[in-house]
Amino acid sequence: MANQQQFDQKQGNMMLGLIVLFSVIIIVALIGILAVRPQPIQISGEAEASEYRVSGKVPGRIERYLVEEGDFVHAGDTLVVIYSPEVEAKLEQAKAARAAAEAQNQKAINGARAEQIQGAYELYQKALAGEEVYRKSFERVKKLHEQGVVSTQKYDETEAQYKVAVANRNAAESQYNMAVKGAREEDQAAAKAMVQRVDGMIHEVNIAKAERYLLSPIDGEVADMFPKRGELVGQGSPVMSIVDMTDVWFHFAIREDMLEDITLHSEFDIRIPALGNGTWRVKVTYIKVMASYATWRSTQTNGSYDVKTFDVKARPLGEIPVGLRPGMTAIIVR
Repeated sequence: MANQQQFDQKQGNMMLGLIVLFSVIIIVALIGILAVRPQPIQISGEAEASEYRVSGKVPGRIERYLVEEGDFVHAGDTLVVIYSPEVEAKLEQAKAARAAAEAQNQKAINGARAEQIQGAYELYQKALAGEEVYRKSFERVKKLHEQGVVSTQKYDETEAQYKVAVANRNAAESQYNMAVKGAREEDQAAAKAMVQRVDGMIHEVNIAKAERYLLSPIDGEVADMFPKRGELVGQGSPVMSIVDMTDVWFHFAIREDMLEDITLHSEFDIRIPALGNGTWRVKVTYIKVMASYATWRSTQTNGSYDVKTFDVKARPLGEIPVGLRPGMTAIIVR
């Protein structure tokens, strides 16, 4: 009887062991099946928005910023003030030229006095002497340049100085002749035109002075500010960027073998993990093949082919999700 009980107990233990063994095998097999089962492919992209670069026509240094990153600005708001001593200097030069042109105009109207005629003659003689000096200097440099002793740059500089001296002599001679003969109607008209020309120069400089104040081109949010206060910026160099949060789209890079349901003007839902579990409807507005480096190359001679990647843009239908920021991940819901 004791032997029978022991035998029955051994059979029970063996049966239990077999059950446990089969259970482990089944569990491992299920895990393996789940592990090797292909997972659905998830297509993700990111949110983008129109960005405008703010730059100026006048070079100078950043005098001060009137906004900070993250501020919302309106079109026409002043954002940056640029300090440009060159503009101030040009304005002073233009004012001085205006005074000279006005004096010349009055001289043409009133005629020249004896003292003015004598002064014009002396200036003419001075210009003649200057022309002679630069002529001789140019002739010497020209000979040396032909012999290869003097550089072309030095030759060009001397030639330019000589031409300036000739021009100064011509101008001085004209002034002297006009002082002797008196101004004609044509000369008076020319003097008046010179005044008007200088007025135009002053107006141009005043416009450039106004360009020291950089304005916002749109309603938007200040995203980036590139140079720091006091740094030098060139003409056309970007100073900051403004993002238009009302002009948002989503960008996806999708392989062509995944474009079956995605066509131009088609619609689909997306999920934005940063904004929770909600979905938003978008519409495809742009599809274009990307560059060759975005192409998957086949390594097999049969049964496979090169797969290109396409640039897909989709715009939201309806209101833009609250809290959406450029760069946030967007996932296509399938």
